Amino acid sequence: MARAMLPPRWVIRTAWRIHRGIYRLSGGRMGLSRPKPGGWGTLRLTTTGRRSGRERAVMVGYYEDGPNLVTMAMNGWGAPEPAWWLNLLANPDATAELNGELRHVTARAAVGDERRRLWDRWRTIDANLDEYAARRPRETTVVVLAPRSTR
Repeated sequence: MARAMLPPRWVIRTAWRIHRGIYRLSGGRMGLSRPKPGGWGTLRLTTTGRRSGRERAVMVGYYEDGPNLVTMAMNGWGAPEPAWWLNLLANPDATAELNGELRHVTARAAVGDERRRLWDRWRTIDANLDEYAARRPRETTVVVLAPRSTR
């Protein structure tokens, strides 16, 4: 069986940089998308830098699970944890900008049965998920972005 094709990490990182550039140049009119049936969408996640205290924004793939948004802390399938996830570990409150909507969220790692269920859902979106994840030295965190009360 052929190994699932995965571009080099620099290609993945460059693609996401270009994606962010399109978002910025279009004034936010392009670059974000809602998940399509059987697929994922793209959101803009703004965290607070764990060292700088400044806002940091990143584009991530996601799908919806009830009121929650679900993504993965996978950093282009490279070994290091993505900075945005490390920022969320230090301060789990963030904002998620979807196509035409801003949500205040609190992040957490899915564990146990919930993680298995959410991972299985990702697997229906990407049949190569397990093979990509096996290239990382640690388990890939499934991140749940739950609605935050704004009271």
